[in-house]
Formats: sequence, C-alpha cells, structure tokens
Amino acid sequence: MRVIKVGGRAQGDAALPKALAAAWRAAPGAMVVVHGGGDEVSALQRALGREPTFSGGRRVTTAGDLEAVRMVLSGTINKRLVAQLRELQAVGISGEDAGLLEATVTDATLGRVGTPHRVNPAVLARLLTGGFLPVVSPVGRDAHHAEAAGLNVNGDDAAAAIAAALAADELLLIADVEGVLEEGALVPLLDPGQALALIVSGVAAGGMAAKLQAACAALDGGVTRVRIGSIAAITDPSAGTLLSLAPHTA
Repeated sequence: MRVIKVGGRAQGDAALPKALAAAWRAAPGAMVVVHGGGDEVSALQRALGREPTFSGGRRVTTAGDLEAVRMVLSGTINKRLVAQLRELQAVGISGEDAGLLEATVTDATLGRVGTPHRVNPAVLARLLTGGFLPVVSPVGRDAHHAEAAGLNVNGDDAAAAIAAALAADELLLIADVEGVLEEGALVPLLDPGQALALIVSGVAAGGMAAKLQAACAALDGGVTRVRIGSIAAITDPSAGTLLSLAPHTA
C-alpha cells in the first residue's frame, strides 16, 4: 500500500497524471492520493482581500479563510485531479466525508487548523476494494464539535495520518524539488533524529520542515518508509530523500 501526497506546485506538471496512472496500474487497489494546493488557496484569499499568513510552514486559517480552503481544496483542485485521473476510476472525497479524517486544534494561534486525531480507513478500504482510486482533500472534521465544523489540515500531516491508518508500506511526499537539500545537494538518507536536526538548524524550513515533521509522524505510526521527492519519485523507487528508522540499512 502506498499513499502519495501531491503538493500544489507539482500538480501543474503535465507528467503527473501519467506517473500516477503508471503507479496505480503497477499495484491496482493499493494506492491513495492526497493533495495540497496552498498557492491556489493563497490566490483566492488575496482575491477576497485577505493576505495569507503562515507559521512553521502551516497556514493560519480564520473561520472565513476556511471557506476559501474548502472551495479550493475540496472543490476546484480535488475535482480537477479526479478529471485528470478519470481513466483510473478516481473518486474525490474530503476528510470531512464519512468522518474520514478527524482533527483537533492543538495551536490556537493557527485558528481553524487541525492536527490529525483519527482516521476512518474503512472509507478508503471500501473504495479500493471496489476498484476506485481515492483522491483526498485534506480538510478534516473537528473531532470535538458535533456540528459541521471543519478544520484545515496540512496536506503532509493528513497524508501521514492516512498512511499510518492504512499500515502503508510507503508514504511519498511529492514536492517541486528532488528531495531534501543541504547546501544545494540532495540528502539521500535520513532517520528521524537527523531530520529533526535539519529543522532545528534551519536547513529545512517552511514547507520542507512540515514535510519532515509529517514524515517522522508517519514512521512513528508504523509506516515502513517515507520518501520526499519530485514527480520522478512516483515511478523511480530510488529517487528522492528516503526516511526510515534505520536508513543506513536501506
């Protein structure tokens, strides 16, 4: 089982649908796609007169901003990816659907932003068993509110939680770079301690720091390996930066 998270900037690459199709056909019924789309969310926020702000690579989200997040992630981007993958019987859902992803607010300064709390893997399992490719928007349901209260969940965090819930063999975080870079050079292997050191030193900052944090959470949740890389990493198992509990034996 693989969970592939596709960042917003990578979605504009014409090679993406072909790469995902190749991965699905190589292991039908054993892949879930999670997507982000931060740049498009920012564009809509600005169109609405709201300047996006971030903290630690995560978007600060007001109640008003959440509606923009829903429109872009669960609407525009999700359905666009589903259309691109229609030959694979892709089905677009959000974390709010059928309680797929429940989250909790752990940092009030971020507003309506949640940390994954619980994943309902049965939703994905039924789609996969039916031959459908799930394409997931990372907008979750607030675990502490019965009403329709949504939370913006970082796409990398959502993908990590889903990968752990599915006992995935691999979580693949697709970005617009070839992997984790240090002084312009690819770092091929990392363990959680080394990943944390890169964050603390500032070598990995912003979105890459968030990816490394999500990678460590996935490993802690039982995922065998995590890779961070470009679209080429979808079909090339040696591409990108590999994170595991013992990368020196990989």
